Amino acid sequence: MSVPVFVRWFLADYARNRVNLLLLVVVPVVFVGVVANTMADAAQLLGGPAGPAVQTATAGWAAAFLAGIGTYFQTAATREADQRLVIAGLTAARLVTARLLTGLALTLLASATALLALAVRTGIDAPARVVPGTMMFAVIYVAIGTVVGSLVHNAVNGTVVVLFIWIVDVFFGPAMGAADRLATRWLPTHFVTLWLVDLPSGFGGRPGDLGWALAWTGGASVAAWALAVARTHRGRPRMRPGKWVTKPGSATDQLAAASRGVWRDAGRNLVMWALFIVVPVIFILTADAVTPSRTIRLTVDEHGEPITQTFAMPDVHGATMAPIAIASLAALVGLFTLLDSRDADNRSALAGLRPGVLLTARLGMLCTAALAATAVSLATTALVFHAVRWPTYAAGNVLIALTYGLIGALLAPIFGRVGGVFMAFLLPFLDIGITQSPMLHPEPAGWAKLLPGYGGSRILLDGALTRGFDEPIPLLIAGVWLAALAVTVALAYHRVTRPATTPSEQATKTH
Repeated sequence: MSVPVFVRWFLADYARNRVNLLLLVVVPVVFVGVVANTMADAAQLLGGPAGPAVQTATAGWAAAFLAGIGTYFQTAATREADQRLVIAGLTAARLVTARLLTGLALTLLASATALLALAVRTGIDAPARVVPGTMMFAVIYVAIGTVVGSLVHNAVNGTVVVLFIWIVDVFFGPAMGAADRLATRWLPTHFVTLWLVDLPSGFGGRPGDLGWALAWTGGASVAAWALAVARTHRGRPRMRPGKWVTKPGSATDQLAAASRGVWRDAGRNLVMWALFIVVPVIFILTADAVTPSRTIRLTVDEHGEPITQTFAMPDVHGATMAPIAIASLAALVGLFTLLDSRDADNRSALAGLRPGVLLTARLGMLCTAALAATAVSLATTALVFHAVRWPTYAAGNVLIALTYGLIGALLAPIFGRVGGVFMAFLLPFLDIGITQSPMLHPEPAGWAKLLPGYGGSRILLDGALTRGFDEPIPLLIAGVWLAALAVTVALAYHRVTRPATTPSEQATKTH
């Protein structure tokens, strides 16, 4: 069977999920149409280029985001099916070529929607640079998604790795900071960005930037193809470890059995726990290292009165880096904690385990994982920033972690795997990273108080920068969000895992 036939099949499989097609529109609109100005303001604060350059780069960022996550799932989620095709006689080289060509098709779609959004937003002044530059962004992230998908098969770990690479690449790249940093030249799209926005690095001149950009694009593609071929072998598909099955009993006994099963599964996933350490550490320390030593004026409440004070920008930036990392990690864990356990929990519910017991065990693991990410982030933050009141600052971060963990759990039944990952990143980014950011908005807008991150953000800033607690209303708002989300998650989970018929009902029908 020819490679084009497989490409058509793979694209048809991608298009079956309407959420994937919706995100081809939503992601470029968000990055290019909604937050481009805000990103340009943030870049200027951090010593980056002026607004138009950053706005142009957002098209490449959106295309890379879509291509990287889409290709990751094209590679990781289909591993067993691909191995069966190879066992049936298809060569690994042809199969991987079909997968990469599918990624290239996704690249064209992602680049086209991102460029269309840019054309509507600001126009394209230099299409000879912007169009191929945006496509190079996407091609590089097709390669990154393929490599991560070949090496990391757990969805939580893989998506965190891809998103972490993307976040570091974007937020510490030349469009968001100084173009001549030696430490950032290893980033995947460093030279692509420089050429795309016409910002010569001085490292070999402008032709040198284009040459390095093409080298990254071609080299990444070849390396991804070779690795994927090597990993697609004829070995039999690995069977997933079996889930626990327990007999119906008391709620206490069932909770103990369900908890043992949940933690046994979590304990096997050592990479996830390692990522909870690596991601916040690198993200927070790198952000602190690139923050200019300037001052910034913020409006804070002190003794019940709003006052405007001047703070060092590294302190404010340091205080706000931890909740962004925490919210994203918690949302991803919440997403996959319920998404990947749905089938097993359905079987367990049919076997007699109470849905409430199963949910309690799942949420217990989710809360522990969210608190672990919070603890690592706070410990890292303490190396570069000293909060005025650490308990209050920590409490604000915990509220954000629990809130976004529950939001991630709700994303699973609504958006599925690929769409859920996009939303698990976009929601914290827009809420915590953009709307609630004190560096971009000294005073939150009125509508920002309705978002889930408002309460926790105001509490952690209060603890970070002031000497007395002056945020009772945000605390109440955060509590209402937590309670509402917990109830909604419980109802949604009960609906998904509730057995169609109970054992007694089944016996009645039999007689």
